[in-house]
Amino acid sequence: MNPPSPAAPALIKPPRRSTPLQWSNWYLTILKLAVALLLALLISLVWLLRQNEIEEQRSTLIADVLWLEQSLRFHLEGNAEQLQQIALDLAQDKAKTPLFQIRGRHLLKNNQELQQIRWLDAAARPLDSVPSQTAPRNEYTALSEAAVTQAIETASKLGKPVYTETYRTPDSVQFEVYVPVFEGSKFHGTLIAAYSLNALLKEQVPWWFAEKYQLRVLDANGSPLASKSKVDAGATSVSYQVAFDPPGFGMQLQVTAYRIAGSVAQTLILTLIVLLAAAVLWSLWAVRGLIKRRLSAEQALRAEHAFRKAMEDSLTIGMRARDLAGRVTYANPAFCQMVGFSAEELVGAVPPMPYWAPEEMEQTQALHNAVMEGNAPREGFEIRFMRKGGSRFDALVYEAPLIDADGRHTGWMASIVDVTARKRAEELARQQQEKLQLTSRLVTMGEMASTLAHELNQPLAAITSYNTGCLNKLESGAFTPDELSGALTKLGVQAQRAGRIIRRVHDFVRKSEPKRAACDLAEIIDDSIGFIESAAKNRNIRIVREIQGMRPELMADQVMLEQVLLNLMRNAIEAMSDAPPERRRLIVKLSQIENQIENQMEIRVIDRGPGIPPEVQEKLFTPFFSTKPEGMGMGLNICRSIIEFHQGRLWVEDNPQGGTIFVITLPIGLP
Repeated sequence: MNPPSPAAPALIKPPRRSTPLQWSNWYLTILKLAVALLLALLISLVWLLRQNEIEEQRSTLIADVLWLEQSLRFHLEGNAEQLQQIALDLAQDKAKTPLFQIRGRHLLKNNQELQQIRWLDAAARPLDSVPSQTAPRNEYTALSEAAVTQAIETASKLGKPVYTETYRTPDSVQFEVYVPVFEGSKFHGTLIAAYSLNALLKEQVPWWFAEKYQLRVLDANGSPLASKSKVDAGATSVSYQVAFDPPGFGMQLQVTAYRIAGSVAQTLILTLIVLLAAAVLWSLWAVRGLIKRRLSAEQALRAEHAFRKAMEDSLTIGMRARDLAGRVTYANPAFCQMVGFSAEELVGAVPPMPYWAPEEMEQTQALHNAVMEGNAPREGFEIRFMRKGGSRFDALVYEAPLIDADGRHTGWMASIVDVTARKRAEELARQQQEKLQLTSRLVTMGEMASTLAHELNQPLAAITSYNTGCLNKLESGAFTPDELSGALTKLGVQAQRAGRIIRRVHDFVRKSEPKRAACDLAEIIDDSIGFIESAAKNRNIRIVREIQGMRPELMADQVMLEQVLLNLMRNAIEAMSDAPPERRRLIVKLSQIENQIENQMEIRVIDRGPGIPPEVQEKLFTPFFSTKPEGMGMGLNICRSIIEFHQGRLWVEDNPQGGTIFVITLPIGLP
């Protein structure tokens, strides 16, 4: 036999040792099984006891139903015997009517379920009734004529009481009993007693029966005819039916037992045992689950804390929390870096804060008070803070309520953004925009240089002509003072005209800060037309000026609006250069628009050129986009910027008559 190889011992696995946790798991499992078995046994015991109670209840129910059926039968038979006795007395007594009235009333008085007793002769004609009735025979009962005739014949042949089937009246469900009246062996009539089913149950069913059971009278089809029950008690499935005869005709008495509380002490003990077993089982399971949830919660809390810490450290937006008294309770690294103070220096600080700028102290305190009162602007507010080194910076602050886990308002959380760089960029952009606007005006004047030179040449030529005439007069010596005065006056007018042209050009191209002042849009339109009119005449284009309605003054920069109108009119003139002569008309229309929101002035620059395609209209106001080969693509963009600076709008529309319409709206009454 070969010795085992060295690798053989590795195939033998050492026995597994159970850890305390495994023994604990086995112990808990066995305990859970024991409690579950006990619970199952207790539930079985409760079920058996309940079944026993149901059987006892059913036995009692059957006995009570049989007693009730016998009691009702005896009562109906007793009433029938009394009616038979009245029938015998009527056959022997001569004073029949008084006898019938006395005995009938007595019977009705002692039997509340009887609604009426009638006396018919042998031909079924009514002789008398209790209570008295004067209605025809066919209105005494809801039974059909055939049913009444059949009942009378049967009673006369059998010589004993006969019951009818039930019928409904407006008040209740009724049935009748027919008792024959004989004088000797000769049939002389019939006594008819009408019963109310509901009244019968009310009078003959004892109160204790209604306390225990629900009683219903069913017809042959199982439909309920009458009932007596406690409406506030729920019925069980324990019920019993017995034939209700008399009156018969398939009627049944159905009795259903109400739910009973059973033994209170027994139920209480069983309930406590079941609850105790369930509590033990639940506690074992809850302890195990609690430990798992606690470990999971601790791990989740550590992960959440690490995630929150990493998120807060990565934010570039400053976060600062304050309690309701204004004390700083939290500051994230971004805010600490923003103000130059550490979190230890900030947490616990109260107003005035170390990062408040001294020169802004009053305004900062007012904003702080507004936040504490819950009146912080929803859109945020700008404020100037001071760094630890003394430098200032502009910050945009958004405040929001700080709500704890119980839903209570405990303070305020602020998001703080350093907007110093952004404000510098906005200022630089504004300066660049102003330079661009100035450049655009200079370019416009450069393009109109020849036109302006022509306008200046006319007054200068007139000045030269008047000057030469005055010199010639002086040299000849033949002149009067009035002649020289008239010529010199005209010379001065032409010089003023030339000066106005130069001054207008100077005002248009000079660099200045945007300045709003009260101005008249009609005058701005006239000045703009004065600039461009010569260029329009050179191209045989007529400019039409339409002023509609009133002309309220508005606050605007006149030079900037002239720049917009001049640019739009120059574009319109260039667009109509190749148009037929009859279409070369430029309309500048001014009107006032009134609506529910605000009043506006509207300027329309309308040309009859070739128009602008839709795909070009979408890009028309885009920077550096131009339809001209040598265009810069900044004119319309600058125009829109100027109009938006005045809180207005600029857009383009198609002219229904052909061409393009540029629409400008400016609000009235804004500062």
